Amino acid sequence: MTGKKKTAKAGHLVVTLVRRPPTEKLRKVAWSMGLRKLHGSHQYPDRPEIRGMVFTIRDLVTVSEEK
Repeated sequence: MTGKKKTAKAGHLVVTLVRRPPTEKLRKVAWSMGLRKLHGSHQYPDRPEIRGMVFTIRDLVTVSEEK
């Protein structure tokens, strides 16, 4: 045995910016996620770090899950 655990394939999150970030902090979070323009979308792996950033700007984005 190699000692590595097999994990199930995680899904993906498609995040779309639908509102303009009102504060500098929220602008930085959206920018760091690659959401540069309104209605721009990016696909991310479903991980806790990504979900935390999405939670921070949850009023500004729409999220859909893909398997």
